[in-house]
Formats: sequence, structure tokens, C-alpha cells
Amino acid sequence: MASLWDKSGRIQHRLARIWASGGVKISGARLVVRGAENLRKHPVAVYASNHTSYMDTPVIFSTLPFQFRILAKKELWTMPFIGWHLNRSGQIPVDTVSPNSTVSSLGAAVRALRAGMPLFVFPEGARTPDGTTQPFLAGAAFLAIRAQVPLVPIALTGVYDLLPMHTRHFYPGEITMTVGEPISTTGMNLRQVEELNTRLRAAIEKMRAASSAGRSLEVEKEGLAS
Repeated sequence: MASLWDKSGRIQHRLARIWASGGVKISGARLVVRGAENLRKHPVAVYASNHTSYMDTPVIFSTLPFQFRILAKKELWTMPFIGWHLNRSGQIPVDTVSPNSTVSSLGAAVRALRAGMPLFVFPEGARTPDGTTQPFLAGAAFLAIRAQVPLVPIALTGVYDLLPMHTRHFYPGEITMTVGEPISTTGMNLRQVEELNTRLRAAIEKMRAASSAGRSLEVEKEGLAS
């Protein structure tokens, strides 16, 4: 309904943030954000994160402090309410089945970046079935290089444990979102897409490992204290 009078998307994005924050609170999880200063270093960038759970999206929306657009599978646009919101709020569908449609979708995303709108992408394309990081599609790297904007890695830890695939209830605990240093794409060309994609995945994996090690150490200390 807000889209009927709000053409900028601000109200819709604000409502999405309220929904997301409420979802995280209802889950009972404690959200910790590290590296939040890296979210404000550039007005326009491509933000990319590992994809572990349905709760990843609420975590992202409740935490990123600015309006952005997401790239998501075209199939979501067919879902009642969710699909209507995605369409009316200007999110960008990607048809992963047809290469020509995929290229067209990425072109729309590049235009959004050049118009000053940050983008968010899950490079894995789908949730991990077992908690491990899956192979990355090159879309996020392609967009960052094509628009010549930074690529910002984000690592989510603990969200898979909060709501694993094929479960219908929460397992509350600490969840962590770690934001890495933006990766500059200035001067890079499209022949370097795979190189950038590899750097992105390595940065996310490094932050995930550090976050997991920190959580394990805290649990060990709590056990000794008790």
C-alpha cells in the first residue's frame, strides 16, 4: 500500500526494517555486529554475504543502515505478498535458468548502482543445506566491476544454527554479522571477475572462521566459569 504514494521506496524500506528487526527479536537470538564502520565508507557499493538461513534476510535488513536493493531469484516474485512487495519496492529479479535473462537482470542492477543505489547479493544463489559455504556465482563481482564501485564482504555466523534448512522453529543463540573492508574495483575489468569473486569468497570465509573461533572461545570460558 505504501508504494501507491511512495515512489522513492523509503517508506517501504523502513517497513521492511521494522519487519526484519521484529523477526530477529522474536527469534530470541542475540545479534552482534562487527566492522559496522565499513558500512559507511562508500555511499554506493555492492554488499555480498554468505547465505545460511531464511533468517539471513531479516538480519541484513535490520542491520544495514541505509536504503538498498536486493538481487533475488525470480521465483520469489510469484509468491503472494512477498512477491508483490519485491516488485513494488524495486528489488531486482534474476532468472538463473536463462543466461540471456540473467544478463538482462544484471544490466538493471548496474543501472541501479550507477543511479546511486547500493545493492545486496547472496553470491551462493541459495541457502546452504549443511552450514558450509557453497560455490559463489560471479554476479556480485561482475556488478562491482561493471559499475566500478567497491565490493563489501559480509560474513554471517550462527544464523544457520538459529534456523537450519527444513526446520520450523528457532534455536536461539548468538548470531554475528561481520563486515569486512571494502574491496576496491577501480581500474579492474571484466576479465578479472573470477579473480574478484575468489577474493570475495576468501574474505568471507576468513571472517567466518575468526567469528566461529571467537564464539567457541567464549563458550569455553563460560563453561570454565560455571
